[in-house]
Amino acid sequence: MKTLFLTFTLFAATAFATSVGAAENASKVVRLASLHWPPYASDSLPGQGATVSVVRAALAEMGYELQVDFYPWSRTVYLAKDEQSDYAGYFPEYFNAEISDTFIYSDAIGSGPLGLVENKNNRISWHSLEDLKGFSIGVVTGYTNTAEFDQKVAAGELTAFPVVADKHNIRKVAYGRIDLAVIDENLLQYMLSTDADLRSLRDKVDINSHLLEVKQLYVCFKRSRPELAEILNEGLRRIDVKRRQQSYLSDIFSAAEAQPSSYSAGK
Repeated sequence: MKTLFLTFTLFAATAFATSVGAAENASKVVRLASLHWPPYASDSLPGQGATVSVVRAALAEMGYELQVDFYPWSRTVYLAKDEQSDYAGYFPEYFNAEISDTFIYSDAIGSGPLGLVENKNNRISWHSLEDLKGFSIGVVTGYTNTAEFDQKVAAGELTAFPVVADKHNIRKVAYGRIDLAVIDENLLQYMLSTDADLRSLRDKVDINSHLLEVKQLYVCFKRSRPELAEILNEGLRRIDVKRRQQSYLSDIFSAAEAQPSSYSAGK
């Protein structure tokens, strides 16, 4: 009987230790929602994209594991807002004052040059947004652009035509249906290199020489998870974010040119 009791005690202690260990490991996992927005984020890319690789490296510095699930953009934001979901937040996101009322922004996890794709046979010279009045400009529904641009669109000072994906805007510019479209320069380069439907348009479209803005990219955490923002920020301070992103983009563009393939971008 004494032996049986001892055996049971050892079994219970082992089970308790195992469950505690599992709980501790689970608490070291950060789950975030994202979208297919190459070369920054995509489950089809090495390391799941440039910004995902940066966030993963920063969290690893702090002893945390990153898990990312990919959805359409609207679904990504919805799941990150839902307090019942397992997601601590979402990324990559531009800064937006309204979003900061709902989420906690991390420090920058990278950057992206936001510009305007134009038709090579219809180059447009501009210096301020005032110069773009009268031009037809494509945007993507649900995207934040620049504060000034979005304000002018809302006020009716700029003529914007929304679509559900960047790919549609590229085609519309190429075939002269609109004059310009807002797009990240790295995304445009990647799409023209890898999308079978767009490669033939490389001689028709290009990024306008004047950028709207170099946008910083962030993780947006639920306000109920401020500790994770602090953990990520400390990890980001321990790595060279800019160098990691530049190295990743250089490698991925070289690979894209060598082995083009079709994909879908969904921010």
